[in-house]
Amino acid sequence: MAISNDLLSSTLYSIRDGEVDELFQKVAFLDNCKKNGGIEYEDGGIKIQRPLSLAEHSSITQLSTGYEPVNLAVNDVLKPAVYEWCDFTAPIVITKKEEMENNGEKAIVKIVEARMRSVMGMLRRELNKQILVGTSSVLTEMNTLNGDVGGFLEAEAPGSQVNSVGGVSKAAYQTTPGWQNQLANVGGVFGTDGILAMQAASIKASSVAPMGEINCVILSENAMANYRRALFEQERYINEKTLDGGRMQLAFGGAVVEQDAALDYTLTSGTYATKPISGYMLNFDCIKMVFHRDGDFAVSPFEHVTGTTARAAQLYVKCQLIADHLGANAILIDGDTY
Repeated sequence: MAISNDLLSSTLYSIRDGEVDELFQKVAFLDNCKKNGGIEYEDGGIKIQRPLSLAEHSSITQLSTGYEPVNLAVNDVLKPAVYEWCDFTAPIVITKKEEMENNGEKAIVKIVEARMRSVMGMLRRELNKQILVGTSSVLTEMNTLNGDVGGFLEAEAPGSQVNSVGGVSKAAYQTTPGWQNQLANVGGVFGTDGILAMQAASIKASSVAPMGEINCVILSENAMANYRRALFEQERYINEKTLDGGRMQLAFGGAVVEQDAALDYTLTSGTYATKPISGYMLNFDCIKMVFHRDGDFAVSPFEHVTGTTARAAQLYVKCQLIADHLGANAILIDGDTY
């Protein structure tokens, strides 16, 4: 007896939430973004618009006698950053040949589940790679943290950054701390300067942050090994058993420290060309992932594909990485050697 499209569709719907949760848990950026309130949802709109405060609204007048004229000069401090959506989809397909070769409802349902997991794994790898280093050949319209390819966090000192983020040029606001990210340059000697550079960047980030502090530090595999080596005698773990199945986590101040193999990138231009990006120090009050409410890894019903014997469902995502404030975040470079 043929299995109906409704049954296959209900299978997808039933496993969708678990697969999305697993995708988030396996990606350090998305996992910590979700835990720290960095996931937001929009109901619609052609673009995502975020108001930025990049100047002082008015001036202070000191009153010595009470008769001084008040300076009423004001600035329009709000400037919109505008981000394009990134839309992507992937089909989940099963053919008539596969149905006939795998007799029984359970066997066919297991094929659908396996295809769903395969698609989610592919999306996880590409999305994570694009967010961290901007080298996905597929999700090229997704924004990236890597300032070397036009992303948010540049490997240049504050005041020397020139990228545009959300259509707002950093070069036009070089003296505005909120639109210039922090830089932690380890100089290739993590054992000597690694912790010091991270602390200095964290202090600067916290001093210009509109709210909160660094929530998460994502390191390359080499930088993570160096961080553990530097802290070995004082190393303590936080057991996140109830949150993510027992993954052990180090901390930096109050921020979780995690490694990600996708963070493997050598700078190609600028002051620190040929040096590796060793990590990011992120504040999720300021950098967020925005999803469309109807495009949050949404799955469509199975339908017959015209002209073939196959049936297919679509996994659809509409989202974008956005920034409201850059000064509360830092990029860590040249920390892959001890």
